[in-house]
Amino acid sequence: MTDLAAKASELLRLHHTGETLVLPTVWDAWSAQTVAEAGFPALSVGSHPLANSRGQKDNEGMTLDDALDGIRRITGAVDVPVTADVESGYNTPAAELVERVLEAGAVGINVEDTVHSEGRLRAVQEHADYIGAIRAAADAAGVELVINARTDALIGKVEKFDDPLGEAIRRAQACEAAGARCVYPVLIPDAEALRTVLSALSGPVNVTAHPVNGAASGSFDELKAAGVQRITFGPLLQVALADKVAELVKPWR
Repeated sequence: MTDLAAKASELLRLHHTGETLVLPTVWDAWSAQTVAEAGFPALSVGSHPLANSRGQKDNEGMTLDDALDGIRRITGAVDVPVTADVESGYNTPAAELVERVLEAGAVGINVEDTVHSEGRLRAVQEHADYIGAIRAAADAAGVELVINARTDALIGKVEKFDDPLGEAIRRAQACEAAGARCVYPVLIPDAEALRTVLSALSGPVNVTAHPVNGAASGSFDELKAAGVQRITFGPLLQVALADKVAELVKPWR
């Protein structure tokens, strides 16, 4: 647990250096080792690319056991801190989720408010309460688990809102108050919306970007200039690599 605690503290520190923290999103031991060897001080595991690598579906098509099996293989392959996507928690009580995530070697988690098994978004306070329970369990374990609280309010697939941006901010603020160390409003549509989000929140905000094309809210340089504290790739690194692999092998078809 001492090593986990040290890695968690380091991951938290990396969110507050004044520089944008890029956590390339990986899906297996090979991709994790490749990213670590490229010099990144920490990395993220995405549920979508992890599920793809296992021949399973995202949106909790994996079980928690499945996800943790993949996460454990990744954390065992690298020495840097790893934060892992656990979707909405796989219907697992907070204390059990924290115990099992830490056992798998991850020192950060991404938790979203879409409960795929029920086809709904958690209510604002319901999600904040779950985040708070995870915070309490991690604190009781003596580990500064970096909780990245995700909201899908901007997606509009499961539930539509009259003011999606305002709803995403309201949900993110509730999660910050509950103990999230970073918040993640998915699909921020443009630079103006990003500025609104950043000004409304007190802690780090995660933005997902394509490693070549950037995000809808800006290029890498623009995201840094705006003050984005954390960038992940979601499934987009795997997508970009698939395009490159197809390019490499096509002449041999």
